[in-house]
Amino acid sequence: MAKSKESASKISQKESTLVIVESPAKATTIEKYLGPGYTVKASMGHLIDLPKSRLAVNVENDFQPEYITVRGRAKLLKELQKDAKKSNHVLLASDNDREGEAIAWHLNNALKDKTDADIKRIVFNEITPVAIKEAVKHPGEIVESKVNAQKARRVLDRLVGYNLSPILWEKVKNGLSAGRVQSVALRLICEREKEVEDFIPEEYWTLEADFQKGKTKFTAQLAKYKGENPELKSEKAVNEIIEEIKNSECRVSDVKVTEKTVRPKAPFTTSKMQQAAANRLGFTSRKTMQIAQQLYEGIQMGQNRVGLITYMRTDSVRISQTALDEVREWIGKEYPSNLPEEPIHYAVGKSAQDAHECIRPTYSRYTPDYVKDYLTRDQLRLYTIIWERFVSSQMTNAKTATTSVEILAGDALFRVSASKLVEKGFYSVIKLLSSKEDVTGNLPSLKKDEVLESSHAFYPEQHFTQGPARYSDASIVRTLEEKGIGRPSTYAPIISVLLDRYYVTRNNKQLMPTILGKMICKILVEAFPDVINEHFTADVENTLDKVEQGGIVWNNMIRDFYGPFKKRCDEVETSVESIKGFLDEPTDKVCDKCGKPMVKKLGRFGYFLACSGFPECHNTKSIPLAKCPKEGCDGEIVARKTKGRGKEFYGCTNYPKCDFISHFKPLDNQYCPKCGWFLVEKFDKKNGNYKSCINPDCDYLHSADDEGIDESDAKKFAEMAAE
Repeated sequence: MAKSKESASKISQKESTLVIVESPAKATTIEKYLGPGYTVKASMGHLIDLPKSRLAVNVENDFQPEYITVRGRAKLLKELQKDAKKSNHVLLASDNDREGEAIAWHLNNALKDKTDADIKRIVFNEITPVAIKEAVKHPGEIVESKVNAQKARRVLDRLVGYNLSPILWEKVKNGLSAGRVQSVALRLICEREKEVEDFIPEEYWTLEADFQKGKTKFTAQLAKYKGENPELKSEKAVNEIIEEIKNSECRVSDVKVTEKTVRPKAPFTTSKMQQAAANRLGFTSRKTMQIAQQLYEGIQMGQNRVGLITYMRTDSVRISQTALDEVREWIGKEYPSNLPEEPIHYAVGKSAQDAHECIRPTYSRYTPDYVKDYLTRDQLRLYTIIWERFVSSQMTNAKTATTSVEILAGDALFRVSASKLVEKGFYSVIKLLSSKEDVTGNLPSLKKDEVLESSHAFYPEQHFTQGPARYSDASIVRTLEEKGIGRPSTYAPIISVLLDRYYVTRNNKQLMPTILGKMICKILVEAFPDVINEHFTADVENTLDKVEQGGIVWNNMIRDFYGPFKKRCDEVETSVESIKGFLDEPTDKVCDKCGKPMVKKLGRFGYFLACSGFPECHNTKSIPLAKCPKEGCDGEIVARKTKGRGKEFYGCTNYPKCDFISHFKPLDNQYCPKCGWFLVEKFDKKNGNYKSCINPDCDYLHSADDEGIDESDAKKFAEMAAE
């Protein structure tokens, strides 16, 4: 089986070489790059892993994992073994991270006894002809310490999950799950929700006024009154100021112009890309990573398939020398005045593993305009912000000039400012990532002591202090990164798991814990405060890094944790009181199969109706949310999900006889007083949440705080309106 060092370092293209990657899309792209003599197959992720049906960790034997062939993957594994037997060389090309290293390790073990081929490991950061061919020229060995780090994480998570989950089954309800990282993320979301609920808003007012020079009118805000910062608690206080100053002379008391140097931002890491995509494009973390995967694995561009970005799971901002040379060459041709004398290097964070370079386009010359005809709308938008962020990171600084003007009107000091770009610098390539704050308004030319005209137009506005914001995809990812919880590959899955298990819901892009999520969080935090906390989770990540570096033996790490943890699990099983059935609610609905009352229960995907005759009767139904508004239909509106992505919508129980559909969730027993159709809650940036009638021919709108009216009153109002 052994091959010479010479054959290991350089593989002749005349021989048969099997390359195994993780995904079919990647296999298609790479096979085209390598040409004759190479067969590229996909393992479809892990082929060998822990079974789902049992713990599969031998606690008595140094916590050795008991691996099996993943169910449904035996046929694929046999095919790969046959392919390996026919090959002279096998190159394991799974992703260059811990999971990828573990996949390669398992494949090596599964193939080595079935073939005489030389089995080697290759890694690359981008799927381009140069990168792939260079990787093939320099095959290496599997990094055992990296495999051990993955093994330690997998075993630790299995021990935590398979000990905590049964406690939840016994104390709350069957089918629940808990995890080392997901439970900490849930705790953060629940704690933030408590802060939101406890916050008491306070009223305050602001005052703006119009001023004029010649034909130019502009608005300034009250900054000081009688030399003090104004504390305007009521409309009366604002009106008193207006009365005092409305006839006062308006004079410019100060004009300042300050220049500011704005430096370009570093290229994207995984978390920064997810945050930018959430804030700029409205993408969820899951959607961002799915699209990034497509761009990385390859897009068909004419006759060629091209990997457009580098590996999308990274915590590093490092840029390879090849990429620096290429982007500087492009900038030198397109924007020569914005090319710095030397490349710009960005500091890598202290906790970064730095296994990969930053997320960047594989070719700077592939501008968004160049590739737009080959990409979907969402692919193009994500690619655009990656391209803009990377290319701009190697351009000169921009400069802004901010003019601040202070205007005295009696005892009131008003202030206004406007910014403009003096030197465009890196903003030359920024479009989709541009911020409204970069350039703000225009002011006429003003001088100190200049007297202005007052239009006597005052704009008092009521506000309420804002409490802490609920987490969004962007802010929870930022918090997880800052606290050292998880790694680039886990941010999106953490959010997805919480949503999929109905511990958290997403409402207007905000993450809110459900009743079930709050209950689980309370039990776990009270019972396991040393495990379900951010410090423990961050310490585990740091320890796993040390395992990967070869500084810690993985079994010892698990042993130190498991003894006290298992003891606490046994104590909790006997001491914590069960709350099973606590969330069940009786209803006036009757089972149409056996006639017994239906009970409202909370399941994995939210509330549903179940027959109280269970287990004799298994009848279940969706919760009716409203009466169907279609004339002559006696159906009810229930939540449904589309095939494939499982996007929720709301339809009639009489489908297909009734085809009524709404993409907005009906508000609980709230109906329109004008037409009788049900109300839904909507959102816009200017007005926040508000209620609207679902009837497209009805213009009813109302404050979100209004409780609405019930169905019977709605019918009365609708009849009166019709008369």
